[in-house]
Amino acid sequence: MNDPVQKSVLPNGLRVVTVELPHLHTGMVAAYVHAGSRHEDAARNGVSHFLEHLFFRGSEGYPDGRTMNALVEDCGGSLNGVTTRDHGYYFSPVHPERLEVPLAVLGDMLARPLFKEVELEREVILEEILDEVDGKGRDIDIDNLAKRALFPGHSLGLKIAGTRDTVGAITEQDLRQQHARAYGARNIVLAAAGPLRHERVLRLAERHFGGLREGEALQDGPLNGAPRGPQMVAVDHPESQMELQVSFRGPPERHPDFPVLRVIKRVLDDGLASRLQMEMVERKALAYSVGAGMDGFTDCSVFEVGCACAPRKSPAAVAEMLRLLRELRENDVPEDELARAKKKSRIWLEFSLDSPPEMIGWFGAGELLQPPAEPFESWLARIESVTAADVRRVASSLFKRENLVACAVGPLEGVEKKLRAAVETAL
Repeated sequence: MNDPVQKSVLPNGLRVVTVELPHLHTGMVAAYVHAGSRHEDAARNGVSHFLEHLFFRGSEGYPDGRTMNALVEDCGGSLNGVTTRDHGYYFSPVHPERLEVPLAVLGDMLARPLFKEVELEREVILEEILDEVDGKGRDIDIDNLAKRALFPGHSLGLKIAGTRDTVGAITEQDLRQQHARAYGARNIVLAAAGPLRHERVLRLAERHFGGLREGEALQDGPLNGAPRGPQMVAVDHPESQMELQVSFRGPPERHPDFPVLRVIKRVLDDGLASRLQMEMVERKALAYSVGAGMDGFTDCSVFEVGCACAPRKSPAAVAEMLRLLRELRENDVPEDELARAKKKSRIWLEFSLDSPPEMIGWFGAGELLQPPAEPFESWLARIESVTAADVRRVASSLFKRENLVACAVGPLEGVEKKLRAAVETAL
């Protein structure tokens, strides 16, 4: 069987990755850029996200933002953009016979933005930021709170959108400097997936991205030392529910222990039969929403477990989350449960072969951040090799008091002391 993943590099350094999936009927294209809030300083926090917004206001080739978007939509597409902590991406679904227009628009908007209507877009972003703060301006976004505590004084702890103060102070010169710094060809991967031939994608990439200046690939700055826990961050917020999260810094994606964490996540949170759902919802009714998640970076990861619950149940809920993590340290995962987690990993990967967004995420972002992107079979082999002893060993090294950051957002009256006591005495 031929490898569906094809990769080429243009003379200017732009990497082009195509995942050829001829059995599908829709495609997806995306430009991945190695620039996010991690690559900002505190005074200009939010400049990457601000720039993302401005791209949709128009470019030299497509000066009217509405017309630019309509051209793509008429081809069955829908332009969108996302900024994260360590990268950004601009994407659109594509009709396989109407590939050129979306690529032409993407190439021009990233290479030649007009920096139009900066003040209008600033107001839009300031409105967005209101979703993350309360009436007193305090941050109530639990992910922001956790990352700031996990990475104190480091750019990974900055907010992706910035703050009202930093966004208010960003100038057009700041935006132009960020564009010049980050949007060179060597800092971008163009990815396409679906019933598309690499030769055609490459030909259109040369036409519409070949004029990008080379630029330099941005590097992630060194990671700082992890804070010593346990830490508890609590923000009083007049809601009817309490949002809870416990977080730990872990190994990066290429570390041998990272697949073990993926298995741990599936043991905890992968359907109604997983441990978080069974213990916290079905058996003890401590929460109505539970979940585990992972953020992977080039030099570390973050493992999180969280829930939403009634405020009066929050001390018991956080204690139960931490008990489930402690149980992974103290007892081997039964073989049938371990086998189920591995099997579901393979099933998820097989399902993703029918999803162009999953394909460009895996191979496009993978090529950008961890080149070369890891083949599926290699990843599955690492998952298959995980043993119960590995799970216990990694859980023991990661889920420790000194690594714990706990966050709570909600009504704290009458429960804050109990929350802090549950965190202080856990693990």
